[in-house]
Amino acid sequence: MQLKKKKIRSQLSVATASLLTTVASTSQALETTSDWEVDTSVLYYAEADRVSLWEPVIRLRKDFGDDSFVNFRLVVDALTGSSASGAIATSSAQTFTNPSGNSTYTTNANETPLDPSFLDTRAAINMDWEQPWGKDVTGNLGFNISKEFDYLSLGVSASAKWDLNKKNSTLTTGFAYNADTVEPVGGAPVGLTNMPVFPTVKQTMGSSQDRTIYDVILGWTQVMSRKDLLQFNYVYGNESGYLTDGYKILTVVDGTTGDPVADPAQRYVYEKRPDNRTRHSVYTQWVHQFDEDVLRVSYRYFWDDWDITSHTVDMRYRFEMGTKHFLEPHLRYYSQSAADFYQTSLIDGQTYNYASADYRLADMTSTTIGLKYGYEISDSSEFGIRIEQIVQSADPSQVIGNQSSQDLVPDIDATILQLNYTLQF
Repeated sequence: MQLKKKKIRSQLSVATASLLTTVASTSQALETTSDWEVDTSVLYYAEADRVSLWEPVIRLRKDFGDDSFVNFRLVVDALTGSSASGAIATSSAQTFTNPSGNSTYTTNANETPLDPSFLDTRAAINMDWEQPWGKDVTGNLGFNISKEFDYLSLGVSASAKWDLNKKNSTLTTGFAYNADTVEPVGGAPVGLTNMPVFPTVKQTMGSSQDRTIYDVILGWTQVMSRKDLLQFNYVYGNESGYLTDGYKILTVVDGTTGDPVADPAQRYVYEKRPDNRTRHSVYTQWVHQFDEDVLRVSYRYFWDDWDITSHTVDMRYRFEMGTKHFLEPHLRYYSQSAADFYQTSLIDGQTYNYASADYRLADMTSTTIGLKYGYEISDSSEFGIRIEQIVQSADPSQVIGNQSSQDLVPDIDATILQLNYTLQF
């Protein structure tokens, strides 16, 4: 049971080990004296009639002794399918100029416009070094790079944790910084300018744009008893620079009928988002170990200066089934308010400083239900399979006239399937 016995003390160590993982979740810690640990996984994500993704991941962890570790993580993912452009469904067919400006695509009447040219491959590498800086202090230094055909991200991170109260309490502080370069196909369009009718060339701000992102974390993790762990985090973040999605558009409509304006050259405009965003989040997690089983319950509250607030509740319960098997049901609920510049469509003649029809900025709820099965192959290896179903619903900012006959923001159903294998040697 070397791989399956999850002790509260191990949970404490993992919960405060890394700035990049602390906020999202507390992963399972493996109790081992092996020098190497290898985690491999393959994830498949598919939205009905939209985007699909394949993502293999390899993680290596090397133990150099004296609580010194080096972690290496390689991710390669491939996205294909169709992505919502931001334009609304209408009672007649619609034709759009694709991002490169060298062709068009057409959406049938009463269907949500989807850009069929969505295709991307990403490779990302993360490395970090964990090293004691004294009797009760451990530091972590990290580096990451991610490259897509239209995006490059370089980042560094540093964090430190202080063990107190006979190692029953841990304080964490950390910092992460990313410098990104965005290179939309066909150039970065000028926000709120018209999408040209093919073969006219769109107005651009240049071939590439930059953005910077930084996050600061403060955390406290407390062992409450032999079976209970509490974790609290606060994260402050800021993004600045080009935060607009260069591929998203909005439909310009008549303010009475809600139908697109008659002139094709004035019918669609590129979105524009503010060039600065400040984020805050608070996160708490409770981990309880029963005789064998483990329960994890977490809550996260998020708010920013785009007027988005969100609530996330996540629960996992790990059932130990004999000596080699376990089942882990998973339930997650997410809700958010809309950004103050979210617009399902724009009214002709009105002036907007910023606007986006991206459903990810709308009033939205998402529910995830899943189940993981794990099998201990030996004392040093474990296999797992996870399947989850996600249902996401969003609301339009407003419904004008004839738009009431259309599904302006359709629900999204997605499926996740993940296989993983862990080996220690």
